[in-house]
Amino acid sequence: MIEYALFFAAGCYGVALMLDLWRIALGPDAADRIMALDTMVINVIALLVLYGVWRGTAIYFEAAMLIAMVGFVATVAYCRFLLRGDIIE
Repeated sequence: MIEYALFFAAGCYGVALMLDLWRIALGPDAADRIMALDTMVINVIALLVLYGVWRGTAIYFEAAMLIAMVGFVATVAYCRFLLRGDIIE
């Protein structure tokens, strides 16, 4: 029964990733694209956690933590670039 729930959740997150790609392609401005990229990172983290639960191993949880850290830094860098025009002062 848990397999069905995992596959359903993975399908929902897959649809959410496709909607994020749509927002990135057709976003009205750069701020919407940055938010879509941040949401994509969250969806990828969720997919990794679901896959780790399905496989029964902890290595995917560590990969999810690494992607979360990189995604946070990337979002901050994109926002700084959008606001100031440069990342490093």
